[in-house]
This record gives sequence, C-alpha cells and structure tokens, in this order.
Amino acid sequence: MTRKQRRMTIIGGSLAVLALAAALVLNALRDSIVFFSTPTMVAEKHVEPGKRFRLGGLVQPGSLQRGDNLAVTFEVADGNAKLPVAYKGILPDLFREGQGVVAEGALDAHGVFKADTVLAKHDETYMPKDVADALKKQGHWKDDYGGKPSDSGKTSDAGTPAATTAQGNPQGAMR
Repeated sequence: MTRKQRRMTIIGGSLAVLALAAALVLNALRDSIVFFSTPTMVAEKHVEPGKRFRLGGLVQPGSLQRGDNLAVTFEVADGNAKLPVAYKGILPDLFREGQGVVAEGALDAHGVFKADTVLAKHDETYMPKDVADALKKQGHWKDDYGGKPSDSGKTSDAGTPAATTAQGNPQGAMR
C-alpha cells in the first residue's frame, strides 16, 4: 500500500468510527432531547414508574391543594389528558392555576408525578412553543395566548421570558 492509500484508509476508518459514535450517542439521548413531555405524551409512551423526566402543561384550575409542611398537589393538563402532581417545597411566586408550568421528577407506582423542582414562567402572555403547538393542534388555542410580552415582564438575554425555580432563582443561574 502506498502512503496515500494508507492515509485515506486511516481517514476513512476514523470517519466511520466517529459516525458510529455519534449515532450511538444520539440514539441513547433520543427521548431526553425533548425539553418536557405533556400529560398526553406520558400516557402514550407508558412511562415506567421511577424514570425521571420533565412534565409541562397548564395547572388545572381548581386542582391546587395545599397540605402540611409545604406539601402541594395539583394537576397538569394539556387539553387532552391531565396528570396529578405532588410537590413538597416552596412554589415559585408566579405559580398559579391556569398558568404554564414545567415540573421535574418521576412517576410513582400510583401514577402520581412526584416533582422535586417546579418552574414557573414570568410573563402572562408567554407560553413554551411546544405547549402552544399542542394547544393549537388540539383546538384549545386562544388568540390572546400569543400576545406580545409587556415591558414590565422580565426576560432572558434571548428576549424570551425567563423561568424561575421554586427558590426564586432564574433557571440556569449559577450560585
């Protein structure tokens, strides 16, 4: 084999190994790439108890119940399905019924989503694109959902309303 053929063989083999590694990583992250799952997606996927994921949707009006020692239960809905959520901790100041929310946690054996983090949005008119698309697809979209954010709303550097954690810190903020 000449030097040129050997070099091309090494380059071709390296590219093949790199492509295989990229395919394996993308395959492993296939379900984790989505920012959150809606209650309908959770029901369709039959998520097994104990598997961590993010649940997003609207807090069902009338479902918020406060218990002892900061225990809270509520339902997250997306228009087709709803999922009960249990959380113990301080909710963000902007958490309200009928508002968008993203909770991180896992399902328990009884089908209740046990959240360890609850995120709320800042602006009344902001809605995550995935939630807006799901509402449009299901026919639950209202024209005033897509309004312009007010000047008083806090926004991230990208110009979109920022989310806060239950402790009131901006999502992704360093401590």
